Amino acid sequence: MSAQHKIVVKIGSSSLTSENGGLNPQQIRFFASEIARLKADGSQVLLVTSGAVAAGFGPLGYSSRPKLLHEKQASAALGQALLMQAYQEAFGAHGIGAAQLLLTRSDFSNRKRVGNALMTVDELLRRGAVPIINENDTVSVDELKFGDNDTLSALVANLVKAGRLIIITDMDGLYTDDPRKNADARRIERVEAINDELYSFAGGSGSAVGTGGMRSKVEAARIAMRGGVPVFVGRVTEPGDLQLAVAGSGKGTYFETTLANLSMKKQWVGFHSLPQGRIVVDRGAEEALLAGGKSLLPAGIVEVEGEFHPGDVVEVVELDRRAIGRGVVNYASWQLKAAAGLSTEEVQKRVEVTRIEVIHRDEWVPLK
Repeated sequence: MSAQHKIVVKIGSSSLTSENGGLNPQQIRFFASEIARLKADGSQVLLVTSGAVAAGFGPLGYSSRPKLLHEKQASAALGQALLMQAYQEAFGAHGIGAAQLLLTRSDFSNRKRVGNALMTVDELLRRGAVPIINENDTVSVDELKFGDNDTLSALVANLVKAGRLIIITDMDGLYTDDPRKNADARRIERVEAINDELYSFAGGSGSAVGTGGMRSKVEAARIAMRGGVPVFVGRVTEPGDLQLAVAGSGKGTYFETTLANLSMKKQWVGFHSLPQGRIVVDRGAEEALLAGGKSLLPAGIVEVEGEFHPGDVVEVVELDRRAIGRGVVNYASWQLKAAAGLSTEEVQKRVEVTRIEVIHRDEWVPLK
């Protein structure tokens, strides 16, 4: 792997805490030493960490991880400080600065703010620090939406065009069934495409401390792969394991991709924007968008939902209402309702639009 590659490492709560749910300083020191090894190899490393709620609920007097939102936010407020203190001490022992970035979903939905976040990260990496990224649980009303930071790690990996995303968990990869219950369960070594069968293998959360199970890790892998970032999901428990995971021989499952990195604009359209409407397309249009590399034309549209204007982002779904992608629309919703299902010639006679394509292929991001 090139020395210039950025590596995003995501560590979940279950890997950072003791059996009673409190922060485990020994684990923090272990992961800091593993990341220091990567940096010594020449890699730039970003760390996406969970653990703020897990670190804070004990000192606040809760006997177990709280369930109510305001209790979790209070735990995070105290726990985030404890978490960063532990990281700063652990990385400081290796002469490495640890910098905190707290993000919410709304930071990604605003193109200017996400651009500023990228500039901050790049400057920290240039200065040799490790950016430590967590969701801002104390203010985020949708704090569980990121799926134990798995989705956040994928969005960060796409943003920085990482060479690999490493998602560390307490399982050594994705299995065909739960190996703790089924002795015949087989580990899946490599994945080149994520399909419904793969999702069926991913169960719920395996730990009472964390919130994300294997399914959220598969979903994160799908997002990262679509952005051109290969992913490792597995276990890092012994010295040198993280280097092995980056090198391609780690204890887990590798999700490979042949897709190129997405531009920041396409990342925003595909993963960060808030769609203003929904367009239902027929099988022919679905095929043209996903396999043919074509633009979306009015003839393939079955239904239009929501109110939107030219330049807005809309979600495109197939007949079963499953999302297949997003794009920047060239029609207002009322225009598109009038043009839906019509040929190009008929649209030109009836509707006055600047471009005949509903979504041009250059403004389209497939999500399948």
